[in-house]
Amino acid sequence: MDKFNLKGKVAIITGGAGVLGGCIADSLANSGVKIVILDRDETIINKKIAAINNNGGEAIGFITNVLDKATLEQNRDAILKHFGKIDILLNAAGGNMPGATIGPDQTIFDLKMDDFKKVTDLNLNGTVLPSMVFGEVMSKQKTGTIVNYSSMTVERAITRVVGYSASKAAMENFTRWMAVEMATKFGGNIRVNAIAPGFFIGNQNRALLTNEDGSYTQRGETIINNTPMKRFGEADELNGAIHFLCSDAAKFITGVIIPVDGGFSAFSGV
Repeated sequence: MDKFNLKGKVAIITGGAGVLGGCIADSLANSGVKIVILDRDETIINKKIAAINNNGGEAIGFITNVLDKATLEQNRDAILKHFGKIDILLNAAGGNMPGATIGPDQTIFDLKMDDFKKVTDLNLNGTVLPSMVFGEVMSKQKTGTIVNYSSMTVERAITRVVGYSASKAAMENFTRWMAVEMATKFGGNIRVNAIAPGFFIGNQNRALLTNEDGSYTQRGETIINNTPMKRFGEADELNGAIHFLCSDAAKFITGVIIPVDGGFSAFSGV
């Protein structure tokens, strides 16, 4: 039996129409996984669904708010009506806000608490609520896999991104807690893990890492100098770790956070 085979599984991806979520959606669909895209914008949801279905995959999608339990429950009921089960949950939704980031000429005392709370709400509670709603289905099935999206901002005190760092650190703690809860109370076939991406250039951080001419900013150069592989990651380089964590090849792995970071977390800078 191929322990890496995921064909026929049903995977929910929050933020599934975004760059990272959309990339793993394509990858899983190519492996025969039935995809559910949950995102906020109907237009980008429909675009991603069409792309997967036109490429021979099977995908559906729903508008959602990962901070609204009632909406998530409506999504859950519709998914179960369509597919009859939920095997995988990928909590890829997340983000940052300017007020929760310390500017080059600012200090911690310039932090905007309203933005800090919003970032914490999105990255922590936006993982907790889907895990509760869809994890409850897994608890009744006695099987399932949850993979959360953490960050290298947890591993190190990355300057400036205080709100993002703190919220992702809390999410990692929740990942471990949820892993223990599901394994001890609902059997050993429900696993909860996370990946911790290193530095990937996306729409949210492009201006921080690159100049208009494509060269690296000072911050970009600093990251590259502290990444042994001397480059930024590509979105599809997260997919292998996620496929592994979702497969039976990882059936004795729960409560771990796997770095996918080009060696950043191993490098001392010396």
